[in-house]
Amino acid sequence: MSAADRQKWDAKYADGHFAPREPSAVLLRLAHLLPPTGRALDVAGGGGRHAIWLAQRGFNVTLADISSAGLATARQRAAAAGLSINAVEVDFEQQVLPAGPFDLIVSVCFLCRSLFPQFRQSLAPGGMLFVIQPTTKNLERNDKPPAPYLFSEGELRTLAGGLAIVHYEEAWSADNRHDAVLVARK
Repeated sequence: MSAADRQKWDAKYADGHFAPREPSAVLLRLAHLLPPTGRALDVAGGGGRHAIWLAQRGFNVTLADISSAGLATARQRAAAAGLSINAVEVDFEQQVLPAGPFDLIVSVCFLCRSLFPQFRQSLAPGGMLFVIQPTTKNLERNDKPPAPYLFSEGELRTLAGGLAIVHYEEAWSADNRHDAVLVARK
């Protein structure tokens, strides 16, 4: 990402009201498919809503994001909840994933297609990948995210090649987004 992208996200997270606190409703609905504990990686998790939820469930969580302001928010929220998370600043277009292996990798509303081979490599045997990302159909109702950050129909299933798909759907969500949702096991 460019320095301008980093500054944009830092400015958004500097506004204390920007970062949602509650985990994705889809993640909550599919929680029964996830491992019960272990090492988890929250990819581009910003203010930590998913990282904190995972830590509350007993995971040893690494939150990786480009925004130092988002990571600071996550650290503060985790500490206020009496939790510990490992928050690391990473530019996924320039750097690799934090060292695994992970029992769970979560990526919600962040698309960097080149990460999918790294996801497979970073998962422990039996580890799970959980992804939510809007599809091109989303543009029928929303102008964001722009087309380069949307999956085409079935693309997420293809990118997860080499993993056993446990759950897959493409549908309109409660958030009025048309999302592709994947849960897959190594």
